[in-house]
Amino acid sequence: MDIAHPTTLLLPAGIAVLVAWRLYSRVKRMVGRQRLSKVRPWLTACLFPLLVAVLLLSSLARPEAALALLAGVVAGAALGLYGLRLTKFEQTPLGLFYTPNAHLGIALSLLLIARIGYRAAQLYFASGATQEASTTFVRSPLTLLIFGTLAGYYVAYAIGLLRWRHRANLGSPSVASEQDGV
Repeated sequence: MDIAHPTTLLLPAGIAVLVAWRLYSRVKRMVGRQRLSKVRPWLTACLFPLLVAVLLLSSLARPEAALALLAGVVAGAALGLYGLRLTKFEQTPLGLFYTPNAHLGIALSLLLIARIGYRAAQLYFASGATQEASTTFVRSPLTLLIFGTLAGYYVAYAIGLLRWRHRANLGSPSVASEQDGV
């Protein structure tokens, strides 16, 4: 039985931690009206493209997987733009607030959770623990399609929030100084 080298597990572990953090924070924040953070959209707009780039580079040997990731990013970006149209934006003396469409974000998050759960169950109930089965988890075209969709959605939505902040700050400079950037 071959045991995977610890460094080969870093990418899946890193992905799992990032995805768990984003899923937790996204579902927690979908409950209602939120103050626009100064930091959160920037983190999303920077970290997810880096992760997509790493996954894309690691999947170049399998063109169908790379194509699935890119297709997911495009579909997710389109959903992110649609989600921005469904978002209620508010500029108040207390700061900038927005209320995202809960159904769209929760549906995408549940899709990824279901895929991860399905793959985890496949690995758990496999007749023999194989290194190949555990490393193909992040190389599966369906998994990359779903992750790309979620990443594209989050990045497009974060960029939309940043653009809205910029436009709001141009219209009312006092709002920018009153925001505490949760």
